[in-house]
Amino acid sequence: MHGPASSGWLLVALCAATGAYCLLRMRSGVEEQRRAAGGEALMGFGMAAMAVPAAVFTPPSWAWSAYAAVFGAAGLHALWAARAGAHHLHHLVGAGAMVHMALAMAASPGHGHGHGASGTPLLTGILLLYFAGYVLVAGARLVPVAAVAGSAGAAAVGWGDRPELARACRLSMGIAMVAMLLSM
Repeated sequence: MHGPASSGWLLVALCAATGAYCLLRMRSGVEEQRRAAGGEALMGFGMAAMAVPAAVFTPPSWAWSAYAAVFGAAGLHALWAARAGAHHLHHLVGAGAMVHMALAMAASPGHGHGHGASGTPLLTGILLLYFAGYVLVAGARLVPVAAVAGSAGAAAVGWGDRPELARACRLSMGIAMVAMLLSM
């Protein structure tokens, strides 16, 4: 990652916390929420691993190809799941962005976390616009839900089934993706 190590560590903390919450969401009684939470946990932990400052740990050269393969498989899974609902297309775009970043890291000299890696500027720009738009829309959708969450009916809902927390989880991953794409 470009910039000071503190911003890298903040991204690691944000993404790891988001991934951990998504693991908790996998205990939901609703199968679709469990399935989505699993993909989001993979994304959160993968983003956390990619955001570790290069001064602390530089992965071996084969690791970037492994990242690309894992997120390529996650993208194929999201494409398959998109048959059931268009909301899975966002997971496909996220997995594609992770593949793009992993391939850019693999192609960069020294394989450092973003140092010198730029990927395809046009694709990076398109992904950046997509995730910036996603963050704005997800943030706008979160505001009305947070105002309603204080009602008496929300107390009976478990942690894995709280829609405002799931949206906040997705919003935080979108913000982290914007930061990671900007640092390329």
